[in-house]
Amino acid sequence: MTISEDTKYLMNTYSRFPITLVRGKGIKVWDENGKEYLDFVAGIAVNALGHSHPVVVEAVKSQVDKLVHVSNLYWNINQIQLAKMICEKSFGKSVFFCNSGTEANEAAIKLARKYGNTKYNGRRYKIITAKNSFHGRTYGALAATAQPKYHKNFEPLLEGFESVEYNDINSLKSAIDENTCAVMLEVIQGEGGINEAEDKYLQQVRKLCDENELLLIFDEVQTGIGRTGKLFSYEHSGVVPDVMTLAKALGGGFPIGVLVVNEKADVFTPGDHGSTFGGNPLACAVGIAVMKNVAQESFLNTVKKNGEFFKSQLLAMKERHSIIDKVKGKGLMIGVKLDIEDGSDIVKKAMEKGLLINLLNHNVLRFVPPLIITKDEIAKGMNILEEVFLEMGY
Repeated sequence: MTISEDTKYLMNTYSRFPITLVRGKGIKVWDENGKEYLDFVAGIAVNALGHSHPVVVEAVKSQVDKLVHVSNLYWNINQIQLAKMICEKSFGKSVFFCNSGTEANEAAIKLARKYGNTKYNGRRYKIITAKNSFHGRTYGALAATAQPKYHKNFEPLLEGFESVEYNDINSLKSAIDENTCAVMLEVIQGEGGINEAEDKYLQQVRKLCDENELLLIFDEVQTGIGRTGKLFSYEHSGVVPDVMTLAKALGGGFPIGVLVVNEKADVFTPGDHGSTFGGNPLACAVGIAVMKNVAQESFLNTVKKNGEFFKSQLLAMKERHSIIDKVKGKGLMIGVKLDIEDGSDIVKKAMEKGLLINLLNHNVLRFVPPLIITKDEIAKGMNILEEVFLEMGY
């Protein structure tokens, strides 16, 4: 079946590149014509252990032979075990399982509203988010996402959200009022362009939330599970939230989402929220396998060191190519802001040469490769990128 045939049956919701990927191993993927690519996208920060990693393959094969799905009418051991692992490695008292990052954020929004309404007799419902944020495309998460380009044609959005300037504590302070129940932030804005929250800012946000009895929610859908060189990105600053959302890397390529809460935020009771597929035995089996590998200190230290090497390669390239305006990010979540309005041709040219990367906000190259990437593979990818710059006259 050709791509042109497929377009007859798929809704036109994605701007796709004209290749069909059929196989992957480690950090490499191959298309239907056998062409090999270095995958520095990793399913958009999903394939933490790369493609077809033995522990993921074994977890899937083993679990499929036992039990795939039973619903949350009954207990399943894998769900309990993965919940225990997440809570013990984080601040969590308990977790709720769903199927994606946007679902986890929807659950966080409902939780914050219940917290505000029950604690303050229906008087607190407003959630403050940051401009340039991205929390998902379902309706609540879309309203929380403070980027107008995602809102166009979908208004009216869910009410009760206010956006403030990122890394500006005065902007946040002025937005807090008697209706506010929570503050929801990404520790590093992903889709917004790889923008890092300053440690001091996060400390000030935590203090404001404590003073006003607000929930502090960290969206770690993209930063969580080792991406930044710590298991959770909040660990870099030492600022601990009340609520955290996870997804992407936890499933190693299999859909899973998690809402993690501390004791103060543990307000859901039976009937408040649910998910048919959330926390099914198969998803949790894969999550357990990923956690066992990524949570190891030696693994996280390697991510940190390789991230530093990656950034050093890009900073050295910046000295040779004026098109690179800024290198930012942490661990293996790296952005390169370009000194041009549109970098899409760079992404296309890199793909032609066998390197898969993607673009944010028209002029930020995003690099989120599998966490198992080696320095040699990083260097190989950067050599391809430099070839692209040279050939395009940058």
